[in-house]
Amino acid sequence: MKNSILWVDDEIDLLKVQIMFLKSKGYDVTTATNGTDALELFEKNTFDIVFLDEYMPGITGLDVLHAIRNINADIPVVMITKNEGEDIMDEAVGSRVSDYLIKPVNPNQILLSLKKNIDNKRLVSQKTAEEYKFEFQKLGQEINQVNNIEEWKLLYKKLVDWELKLQDLNEDKTTLSEIFNFQKNEADSEFTKYVVKNYENWIAGSRENRPLMQIDVFKERVMPMIESGQKVFWIVIDNLRFDQWKVLQPLITEYLAIEKEEMICSILPTATQYARNAMFSGLMPLQISQLYPELWTDEDELHSKNNNEEKLIQTMLKRFRLDIKYSYAKTFVNKDGQKINDSLNSISNNMLNIAVYNFVDMISHARTDNKMMRELADDVAAYRAITKTWFEHSSLYSLIKMLANLDFKVIFTTDHGTVKVNNPIKISGEKEITSNLRYKMGKDLQFNKKEVFEAKDPNNVQLPSPSMTTKYIFAKSRDFFAYPNNYNHYVKYYKDTLQHGGVSMEEMLIPLITLKPKNSK
Repeated sequence: MKNSILWVDDEIDLLKVQIMFLKSKGYDVTTATNGTDALELFEKNTFDIVFLDEYMPGITGLDVLHAIRNINADIPVVMITKNEGEDIMDEAVGSRVSDYLIKPVNPNQILLSLKKNIDNKRLVSQKTAEEYKFEFQKLGQEINQVNNIEEWKLLYKKLVDWELKLQDLNEDKTTLSEIFNFQKNEADSEFTKYVVKNYENWIAGSRENRPLMQIDVFKERVMPMIESGQKVFWIVIDNLRFDQWKVLQPLITEYLAIEKEEMICSILPTATQYARNAMFSGLMPLQISQLYPELWTDEDELHSKNNNEEKLIQTMLKRFRLDIKYSYAKTFVNKDGQKINDSLNSISNNMLNIAVYNFVDMISHARTDNKMMRELADDVAAYRAITKTWFEHSSLYSLIKMLANLDFKVIFTTDHGTVKVNNPIKISGEKEITSNLRYKMGKDLQFNKKEVFEAKDPNNVQLPSPSMTTKYIFAKSRDFFAYPNNYNHYVKYYKDTLQHGGVSMEEMLIPLITLKPKNSK
């Protein structure tokens, strides 16, 4: 399909060479010699771009520009003028012209402007598709050759980068997305095997023999800053995947500079009760239950499993002998976040401020339980888009802007990620079995041992066990647990929902970002 151009110039006869050149390149060019005729054509026809002379008798180019913007605010408009005056340029730019050319213009200038403004997406899409086709085999080789956690992190970053690029393709999108998803699933399967093989050794071994995990964040990233006299604002967004961080990154880095971008590896289960309590205590769940039994909430208790976060933070500060002023706040709705922003002056002298935002986690749960939310976030690209929209209008974004003018280092992270599940695994057990779809804890669990990651002895993975026969099992890759009773209904309801608790790159490899105000040294 030809791109359609409206070219408005009172001396259009002098532009025959340029117009013939564009037609030879496959463009459809409609001309007008005055603003009145141009607006009439614009209202009756559909154009992809407008070339507009700035100086014309009668209705000026700027007047036509304003009228066009009232009809269609998004169409690219290229202003062409003899006048190089700064005031004219300022007014044109203020009215959102897409490009600004000075007469006389040659055909190649026009062609370049077209490619920038209407061919850009197609050309980028085409180049992206070609690059991925070239990269496909190389990524496949890397998936089969990765043998340590740092290499897995690098590979996952590449996959996220490609996923974000491929979602914007205009051509070949369906085919390439299917190929990419196959490759990503293959990587996730190999990552799961790697975790199953190494996880117990990570937990049983020394810090040097395992990746950076939630229990290390305070000791190795936050505390050194505080000890050096640097104030820290620690932001935790519950259930934030690395790809979601990447779509938020351009918004955040408008105000804060990235000092260090890392991934940490979540503990298992990749669930808030375990992962965030570990982060805010600097201890594994078994250690919390042994040292502070009053602060650990067992699975069978009905109330919230994260009610004791502030008390756990207090124990951590005491254990590390840090006598500092700090604040802690947890938000569920925007008003909670606004309270943090309103209190910023009063807490700005604290050495440590911690803020937890639960909205992304609420989106993932709502997507499971609410039909409308599932429609809105039909795929992970839509899930990322909703996350971005929330952030743009959130009190957290306002906080980021405010922190740009204060002397805080900002630690931006999460407790775990989430994964879209599609493969049911049958499991059965006693009444006390936990309800989470990605991990199960209980007695007498019945399952296929080849299909799960089984922790026969909870002590080996530093998890509490209410009885001697308690065991934990974790779903792998895109699997989820389903009960034999009413199996078909259960599978239909939960298939393609976002879940967490098990073993996958998206749940376990999570962002840890250190930021600073752009004007700081």
